[in-house]
Amino acid sequence: MRQTLEFLLHDWLKVSELTQRERFAEHSAETFAAVLDTCEKIAREKFAPFNRLADTQEPRVVDDGDGERVHLPESTHAALAAYVESGMLAAAQDYELGGMQLPCVIEMAANAFFSKANIAMGGYVMLTNGNANLLMAHGTPLQQEVFAKNEFAGRWFGTMCLSEPQAGSSLSDVATRAEPDGEGFEADPLGPRYRLKGNKMWISAGEHEISENIVHLVLAKIPGPDGKTIPGTRGISLFICPKHLVNERAELTGERNDVALAGLNHKLGYRGTTNCLLNFGEGRFQPRGQGGAIGYLVGRPGEGLKCMFHMMNEARIGVGLGATMLGYAGYEASLEYARQRPQGRPMTAAGKDAAAPQRPIIEHADVKRMLLAQKSYVEGALALELFCARLVDEQHSGTPAQAAAAGLLLEVLIPIAKSWPSEWCLEANSLAIQVLGGYGYTRDFPVEQYWRDNRLNMIHEGTHGIQGLDLLGRKVVMNGGSALLALAGRINETVQAAVQVPGLAQHANELAAALAQVGKATKAAWSTGNPEEALANATPYMQAFGHMVLAWLWLDVALAAQGESDFARGKQAAQRYFFTYELPKIGAWLAVAASREPVARDMQDAWF
Repeated sequence: MRQTLEFLLHDWLKVSELTQRERFAEHSAETFAAVLDTCEKIAREKFAPFNRLADTQEPRVVDDGDGERVHLPESTHAALAAYVESGMLAAAQDYELGGMQLPCVIEMAANAFFSKANIAMGGYVMLTNGNANLLMAHGTPLQQEVFAKNEFAGRWFGTMCLSEPQAGSSLSDVATRAEPDGEGFEADPLGPRYRLKGNKMWISAGEHEISENIVHLVLAKIPGPDGKTIPGTRGISLFICPKHLVNERAELTGERNDVALAGLNHKLGYRGTTNCLLNFGEGRFQPRGQGGAIGYLVGRPGEGLKCMFHMMNEARIGVGLGATMLGYAGYEASLEYARQRPQGRPMTAAGKDAAAPQRPIIEHADVKRMLLAQKSYVEGALALELFCARLVDEQHSGTPAQAAAAGLLLEVLIPIAKSWPSEWCLEANSLAIQVLGGYGYTRDFPVEQYWRDNRLNMIHEGTHGIQGLDLLGRKVVMNGGSALLALAGRINETVQAAVQVPGLAQHANELAAALAQVGKATKAAWSTGNPEEALANATPYMQAFGHMVLAWLWLDVALAAQGESDFARGKQAAQRYFFTYELPKIGAWLAVAASREPVARDMQDAWF
C-alpha cells in the first residue's frame, strides 16, 4: 500500500507543489514522509494487533457503584493515547493551535493507515477532528478556545448528535427541544445558554472514558417568536452540550451535565466504537439545579443544519476513506492467501494431469479476475479520496480562482466520495471472502470482519439513497449545472491527454462517450421538471456517475503510470480492467434514469 500511496501523492497529485504556498512553506517531501512513517508505525504497533480484540470484546455497560459507564479494552485507550501524542488530531491546524499546518491530502493519507489497521478505534478521532473543525468554522472565539482547542489537544473527544429514534435521516422531524435558560441566557460567555430535552440515537463515541470530557454537538429545535416550535428545518439550531460542564477557562466545574447513556447499540461490525442512545434532559442529573441539559448555541439560531453540514461533508470524505481502507485490507489479505494456497492443476489440450503438482490459486484466471477487481476498486477509491482532499487544500490555500474551481468540483464529488467506496470496496471485501473460499467465511481469517465492518459505510453519514438524491436532485443541477460542467471540463482535459498515448486512446474515447451518456441522462431525467419522476432512479444514476468518475481517475492515474516496471504494469492492468469490465455497466443504470422508469415509484404496498 505504501508504494501506491507515495505514487498517488507525488507522481500523480504532485503534492510537493503545495510547499511553494505560504501555508505549507515549512514543509517538504521529507516532512511529509516523516508524518507517514510515524503514522504507519503507530498503526502497525498500536492499532492493528488489537483489531480482532476490539471486535470480540465490544463495548459493554458496567456499574461499579459510582454509576453506569462504558467499558472498553485497555488497548483502545493505549492506541488513542498514542494517536493523540502524535499530534495528528491537530495535524492540519495552525501552528498557534498546536497544529502542524499539514495539507489535508497528507493528513488524509496518514489517517489511511489507521483506518486500515483498526477502523473502529479510528472512529473516535475522526469524529473529534470533525467536531473541532466545525467549531473553528462556526464557533465563537471563546468556543474555539475552550472546546475546539482542547479537542485538538486530545484532552476532550467529540461527537455529532443528529439522528433520533423516530427521525433517522429525516432531520426536519427532529423532536429534541432547546429552550432559553431563563433571564439573561444570552449573557453566558460560552454562548447563549439553552436547556435541551430529547433523545438521540446512533451516536458513535457517545459515551466512553477515553478522554476527560465528551463534547456533543447536538441538533435541536428552538421556539419561534410566538413561543411555538418552528416546523421543518428552519427551527433547527446547533448546540455544544458537554458531558461535564466547564467554565470559560476550560476547567471542569465538577458538575455533570444532564446527558445520560440510555443504552448501547449492538452492531454487525465496527464493534470497537461505542454506538449509543443518549437522553438529554431526562432528569438523571440536575445541572445548576434545573431540568434539561445545558447547551451553548453555535452560530445563529435556525442555522444548525448549515453548521452541521460542515462536519458532515468532512465526515463523508472520512467515511469514504474508511471504506476504501477496509477494502484495501481485504485485498491484501486475499492476495497473500492466493499466493500461498495450492489448489488445482493447469489445463492442457489433453486435459488435467493428475500427477502434476498443484499450483497456487493466484495462477487461475478467475482468481486473478477477483483480485484485479479488488485492486481496481480499492486503488481507484484511494485515488478518489486523495483527490478530494487535494481539492480541500486548493480551497484553503489556492488563489481565489483555484479555490472557487475546487469548491465546484467538491460539491459534485462529495456524494461520490462517500457512496462509491462504500459500495464497491464492500464488494471488494466480498470478493476477498470468495478468494479464500470456506476459510474466508470463518473467524480464523480477517476478511469476514473487514466485510462486517465495511457494511456500515453504506448507511452512516447519509445512506446510499440519500447520496443519490443529493447528487441528482441538487449537485448536478445547481447553478445551471455549473458543478457538472466543471467536472466535465476536467474529464475532457484527461481525455485530450490520453488520446495521444498509444494504448489509452481507445479508453479515452470510451470515457468521452460515458461522459456524454451521463450528460444526456441528466437532462432526460429532469425533462419533465417533476422531482418525483426525476429522482425515482437516483441511486442507479449515482452508480453510473460514480463509475464514470472512477474511470476518469483511473485514466488520469494511468497517464502517470507509464513504464514497464511491475508496479506500472499493475496500475495499467487495473485501469484496463475497469474500462473493460466496469465502465460498460453504466448503460443499464443510466437507461432507467433517462427513461424515468416508474416501476419502483408505482409499486404499491399491497403488491408486495
